Amino acid sequence: MPDGVRGALVHHVSATPDGSFQTCWMAADHPSRVPPGRILLSWNPAPDNGMDVTAHLGLPGAEVLLATWPQLACDWSPTVHPTVVEVMGLHSALTLATTVLELFTDWPRLTQ
Repeated sequence: MPDGVRGALVHHVSATPDGSFQTCWMAADHPSRVPPGRILLSWNPAPDNGMDVTAHLGLPGAEVLLATWPQLACDWSPTVHPTVVEVMGLHSALTLATTVLELFTDWPRLTQ
């Protein structure tokens, strides 16, 4: 990773197995947490070659450690990709379910 960055903030990831990540760098001195539904990937050289990769997930009230992958080969994206796809999909589904539930909870008030 370049100096001065905390990691790569994933905005979108292709669901195909060899799909790419759409990311932007998050500055190391950025004052806020990872935005809800986004994943921050960071990596550092491992002691015995390869990379140590870490993923943090942004939730509405917190930022949580999602996964760590120690000593991955230099091209580590095929290992990390399935987890990122699944978690981003689950977060989208839960967001949709929450919105629908809130809509139906407010339905009687909305129809008056």
